[in-house]
Amino acid sequence: QVQLVESGGGLVQAGGSLELSCVASGRTFSSCALGWFRQAPGKEREFVAGISWRSRSTSYADSVKGRFTISRDNAKNTVYLRMNSLQPEDTAEYYCAAKETLRIPSQFTDYDYWGQGTQVTVSS
Repeated sequence: QVQLVESGGGLVQAGGSLELSCVASGRTFSSCALGWFRQAPGKEREFVAGISWRSRSTSYADSVKGRFTISRDNAKNTVYLRMNSLQPEDTAEYYCAAKETLRIPSQFTDYDYWGQGTQVTVSS
């Protein structure tokens, strides 16, 4: 079992930055791939970024490549999402997710564990 708690969301102006954190509890964190997803009102939950369990691989949605960076610190049981050059279209509830796997799943149905979400709002 893995429990996930996100933090770091907030209100930011377009062009600004935020860093989200997700702290996990559970013995299997270090063997999990971790992902960040987001969901805007009226839209489906979409993959944002993922990182493999040893941080050797990362994956990003095209819409955030070059602006967002995912990282993890297994010693702290934490995964981060650094978001730069934020735009109003990045406004959404952001969720972290985990799955015990060597690959990086990009479908939300592939993940077993979810946090409660943190809201990111980007004003124009």
